[in-house]
Amino acid sequence: MSSQSNLGRTQILDRKNTEAEQGGGKDRIESQHAKGKLSARERIELLLDENTFEEIGKFVMHRSKDFGLDKEYYLGDGVVTGYGTITGRLVYVFAQDFTVFGGSLSETYAEKICKIMDMAMKNGAPVIGLNDSGGARIQEGVNSLAGYAEIFYRNTLASGVIPQISAIMGPCAGGAVYSPALTDYIFMVENTSYMFVTGPNVVKTVTHEDVTSEELGGAITHATKSGVTHFVTPNEAECINQIKKLFSYIPSNCEDQAPFAPYESDGHEKRPKLAGLLPENPNHPYDVRELIEELVDTNSFFEVHKTFAENIVVGFAHVGGRSVGIVANQPAVLAGVLDIHASIKGARFVRFCDCFNIPLLVLEDVPGFLPGPDQEWNGIIMHGAKLLYAFCEATVPRITVITRKAYGGAYCVMNSKHIGADMNYAWTTAEIAVMGAAGAAEIIFRKEISEADDPQAELRHKIEQYTEKFANPYKAAHRGYVDEVIKPEDTREKLLKAFKMLENKVDTLPRKKHGNIPL
Repeated sequence: MSSQSNLGRTQILDRKNTEAEQGGGKDRIESQHAKGKLSARERIELLLDENTFEEIGKFVMHRSKDFGLDKEYYLGDGVVTGYGTITGRLVYVFAQDFTVFGGSLSETYAEKICKIMDMAMKNGAPVIGLNDSGGARIQEGVNSLAGYAEIFYRNTLASGVIPQISAIMGPCAGGAVYSPALTDYIFMVENTSYMFVTGPNVVKTVTHEDVTSEELGGAITHATKSGVTHFVTPNEAECINQIKKLFSYIPSNCEDQAPFAPYESDGHEKRPKLAGLLPENPNHPYDVRELIEELVDTNSFFEVHKTFAENIVVGFAHVGGRSVGIVANQPAVLAGVLDIHASIKGARFVRFCDCFNIPLLVLEDVPGFLPGPDQEWNGIIMHGAKLLYAFCEATVPRITVITRKAYGGAYCVMNSKHIGADMNYAWTTAEIAVMGAAGAAEIIFRKEISEADDPQAELRHKIEQYTEKFANPYKAAHRGYVDEVIKPEDTREKLLKAFKMLENKVDTLPRKKHGNIPL
């Protein structure tokens, strides 16, 4: 073979590489930039360690002949797929390219995504999807729908085996939303990303409602109203940075352990500030995030679902360098009660941590479940049971700290000793009882109060009597339901030792195909 022939073939390869890397062309890429969006390849470049991306399927083209598609081909067919590393750890990635057919999914496009998902499963590495797609490629009909279903199937098989992360970088409509919904975490970008099953035009046609894309399925909508998205960022670069930050808390697969962060104790682990954190009046609120910041390694708390169901706080942190998942009642919002949204939010987070061997720390200050017909009619019984189920099923190390109120069924649900918690601590300020002292006194001493000369004075006396006897942690400690009553300032020291003690914990569930969580 002549050197001239070899040169020609090299030139063909170079030309095809250049063509593939241009996506839908310079003008369309500039249009993306004008909207505040990056191209698919620019997103991958920001996400992965420098020069680590290895592309797979770069020259794939669609096979469709209908509706003029036989005259329009793009190398890669609208999605960039491959693998690389984040801080040296292997990840698989696909980035949908809106400059090619609006990022619409075809049969071959789906095959490319399925291929890297299969590889990720075989090699025990996370999958990150950078989504920017108008949905199914209509010209391909059922072939496109079949492609979506193939992806959904793999999402489900991979669930709990490898972490799956979805970043919504543009529109995500119709069937396109269900793959992200099956993944572990969803990131959205303000003002440029949308998720909806049916867009504003269809809504207008069917229900005659006028609604904008932002109102119907924008980042803020899904972060505050639906809870579909876990993280909202102001731009794509920050979105990618947040994905990388999340990565620092989670392992690569269900057989792996979460990465440790560098940590050296200075020998001073007491936190005196905690002694004065709680208000004197037990009915006054405080921000549980202040408590979290005192317990975890400096600046390590990474909150999840921050603006959804704010009466419960969940997120990752490091405690002595160890990655832990935190579930905390938030007295500053609705007094920290559990309601439908808080229960779902907490349950989802607990199950993720249990899937991926991340120990759980529960900070409890809960007056009960939110009462009322709205909650009952919308299924608080079933949804509250999801959180209960999630804790009961979890086999990772589980530690609970009761800071103040632990009332009624909510006491049981919030990782009590009775549902398998490993270590249960209570502050001296803890109140562990069936209900608050006022309500309990009114029920228990109804007759004495009604017959008293001064019912109000008698009620106050009975409340004090009940408080002294039951609104404390010692009844529970006497029975072993609380392992230790501790001073608030000693909490971090206790957690460091307890998580270290539990690091080799092994627990198993009864043999079964799977449980039937109350969905």
